[in-house]
Amino acid sequence: MNREETLDGLRRSPKMDVCVIGGGINGISAFRELALQGLDVLLVEKHDYCSGASAALSRMVHGGLRYLENGEFKLVQESLAERDRLLRNAPHYVAPLPTTVPVFDIFSGLGNGLVRFLGLSRRPSRRGAIAIKVGLSIYDFLTRKRAMMPRHQFRGRSGTVAKWPALNSDIRSSATYYDAWVSHPERLGIELLDDGLSAGSAARALNYAEIRRTGEGRYLIRDTIAGASATIEPTLIINATGGWIDITNEALLKPETQTSPLMGGTKGSHLIVDNAALYDALAGHMIYYENEDGRICILFPYLGKVLVGSTDIRVDDPGSVRCEADERDYILQSLSFVLPGITIRPEEISFQFSGVRPLPASTDSFTGRIPRDHFCTIVDGDDGDPSVLCMIGGKWTTFRSFGELAADLALERLGKQRRISTADREIGGGRRFPLDRAAWIAQVAAEKGIPGSRMATLFGRYGTHAEAIAGFIAMAPDLPMPHADYSQRELIFLIRNEAAEHLDDLLLRRTTLAISGALSAEMMDAVLDLLATEKAWTPAQRSAERTRFLTLLRERHGVAESTLSERNEQRSMECETTAKSG
Repeated sequence: MNREETLDGLRRSPKMDVCVIGGGINGISAFRELALQGLDVLLVEKHDYCSGASAALSRMVHGGLRYLENGEFKLVQESLAERDRLLRNAPHYVAPLPTTVPVFDIFSGLGNGLVRFLGLSRRPSRRGAIAIKVGLSIYDFLTRKRAMMPRHQFRGRSGTVAKWPALNSDIRSSATYYDAWVSHPERLGIELLDDGLSAGSAARALNYAEIRRTGEGRYLIRDTIAGASATIEPTLIINATGGWIDITNEALLKPETQTSPLMGGTKGSHLIVDNAALYDALAGHMIYYENEDGRICILFPYLGKVLVGSTDIRVDDPGSVRCEADERDYILQSLSFVLPGITIRPEEISFQFSGVRPLPASTDSFTGRIPRDHFCTIVDGDDGDPSVLCMIGGKWTTFRSFGELAADLALERLGKQRRISTADREIGGGRRFPLDRAAWIAQVAAEKGIPGSRMATLFGRYGTHAEAIAGFIAMAPDLPMPHADYSQRELIFLIRNEAAEHLDDLLLRRTTLAISGALSAEMMDAVLDLLATEKAWTPAQRSAERTRFLTLLRERHGVAESTLSERNEQRSMECETTAKSG
């Protein structure tokens, strides 16, 4: 169903059970839950799916070890259960991550941890071996029945230095435990969306669409791509806009039903660093460390580079966040503390990103003490207006259980029953995931008539969904792209089937070209040509889109056009070297 067909359907039948506003991971999860129960549900997203906070996560899928200090045991238990579900249901994107905590003291943090737990202090502090041991023992206890990953272990100083010789020489010991990481979070969001849309024609979704109240119980949906519109009359609205919840409520609610602020998000920024010494120093582990001020930081191997973060700063305007110079300085300073012998040059920061954590409103002076749990608040409508269910808080790891909570409250309001659970429902390319990956790849490659190496690349990118993409590629002549791992038919498939409307949809979210540092100017222009052809853009529209993307890349992600051009030269040199060696 394309955009115009969706809008035509809304014009013919404006009444629906639920309108979910916000196409981030939590909104998509709620939409999927409701669609699978057979409800007439519409998802509306102002920009692209998973383009806000859901694209700016740390790429960790974790229980939240540090939340134990806040006494959020229920949240940690829920997060660990959802982590393990994702390991089972989305093995193509979510994988175990060995995580090591450098320990510089033995007793430090015990007293401060206790007073923080009791709510008597808000200040961060360093944590010693005993405090870390207690936290990891609780972690192991909460996962004891599933036992999907090894229990934690401690190493003494000599064992730690032998494995990680670049760590700060003041280290006393280290602790290693297992959490998980997600390689393609935005793609997983698209797969969840597809799962909901597969429920039938009563489930519909629009990105790049705005909504506003026009009268009693009526709301105008405007497609910002083509300018078309439709009026809808939902029985219930779910506001899943995260850091934008209060702003969205202003457009949904009459002045007399406005609430006090519900959200008080904080900004988290991350860097992607291209430094071989740093990558090798991690030995395949995430280093989960405390900066000298006691704040938690992380660094781990990500798509051939190293992800480092993050900050935790209050923000008032969620739409203008970006990684500022002082944040980069703080992250790099923390890195120099834990790995003092490694220097990062400015040009080695290949990408940066920043997003707003959707935290509940709080006056706490220490942002680390703001609860990370999630809950729903319902604002009742009057004079024919529907009630608005607001999804407050939430971590990326718990998107499924949060969506389930919102859907169950919506079902209760509508007097309907749940008929399907998503707890054990495989996601997208995680369906029918093979135990013998090599055999699966070889079989599908033979069936579709494409090279085994190409099929292996597609499988690594899409899991078992690669079979459908390989089938599309094989249906017509294919041509290479400047980036050798991609082809024209693969990208055309994404454009036609995954609601890609802008260049950043493809280069930032449907693929990992930008974040992995693999995007060159030549590749950007080649993808733009495909998109312009598919969308029938004029030369002026193509030029405007190129300018739009380069501005976004420079202002939000710290990547200049000159950097993309330099990558053209680097790729040419690599190709020449490969040809000579061959």
